[in-house]
Amino acid sequence: MRTAFTDLVGCRYPIVQTGMGYVAGARLAAATSRAGGLGIIAAATMSIEQMTGAIRSVKERTDAPFGVNIRSDADDAGERVAVMIREGVRVASFALAPRPELIARLRDAGVVTMPSVGARRHAEKVAAWGVDAVIVQGGEGGGHTGPVPTTVLLPQVADAVDIPVVAAGGFFDGRGLVAALAYGAAGIAMGTRFLLTSDSPVADEVKKLYLTASGTLVTTRVDGVPHRVLRTPFVESLERSGRLTGLIRAVANGARFRKISGMSWRRMIAEGLRMRHGRDLTWAQVLQAANTPMLLKAAMVDGRADLGVMASGQVVDVIDDLPTCEQLITRIMAEAWAALDRLPGGRPPG
Repeated sequence: MRTAFTDLVGCRYPIVQTGMGYVAGARLAAATSRAGGLGIIAAATMSIEQMTGAIRSVKERTDAPFGVNIRSDADDAGERVAVMIREGVRVASFALAPRPELIARLRDAGVVTMPSVGARRHAEKVAAWGVDAVIVQGGEGGGHTGPVPTTVLLPQVADAVDIPVVAAGGFFDGRGLVAALAYGAAGIAMGTRFLLTSDSPVADEVKKLYLTASGTLVTTRVDGVPHRVLRTPFVESLERSGRLTGLIRAVANGARFRKISGMSWRRMIAEGLRMRHGRDLTWAQVLQAANTPMLLKAAMVDGRADLGVMASGQVVDVIDDLPTCEQLITRIMAEAWAALDRLPGGRPPG
């Protein structure tokens, strides 16, 4: 299926696997790209050395294009961009708007830039800065999310910019792909659906928690901004905790994070303050913001749902299997063509 997005990045199908921290490593990204989609390595939770190793691992497994997701506000963002350019990464993905100088540097090197946005004005801003495409995530999506549903946000952004738009938030099958294309998107991006594949490195016990989950909720108790996660006893305890309890818990989590990461209290608080900039956060939330990666790692890597959070889109309620990435993408494309065949006039040529 050829779209403006597949033409831009060189993948066979307009399907993107999002950069999920501690989930989207070399194994998942390579499996997605090998199957015809665009796999993205989540490098924001990796050191530069780990990121470099993951990139090379994907290159050893497939010749297909893939991307790398980094934090544009990281102190070492420039170094990470240099690695992506040197290693021949096709797509640079960003959770936050990349600085104009980073965009220019990547584009001069032939790397496609594709930030994620949650509002029309953000899409217009980065498009004016020269990005090549945007991922638009509606409120149904997992992790950091906004209040506007995909069906409202997507057509707004598609009408506002003249670059390929990839839709995220609420997608899991071929019908959704066709719907996104009808709204003006050039592809879809999925996180939870790819997390729940056999190629995902998440432990089977954690995957079972997703498959049997009792829904999601949006909380600000993780790091001060809306975060869609699985509804678990740990998350519900965060929701019930008062300011003092939250501060005590944050300090305890901070101590655990410091021990594992080797980060000093001073650096950790400085990191939290940087995340706090422009937001009305309590000091408990500042500490939580600094150690949010550890809350994700506790659940996604260590399997301790009682000590961590599990980001999830609302589609978790309709997912009941663990296919390979190849099986998933093949199925989605078959569903998409079948959906097009059911429409008046049938499928378009191509």
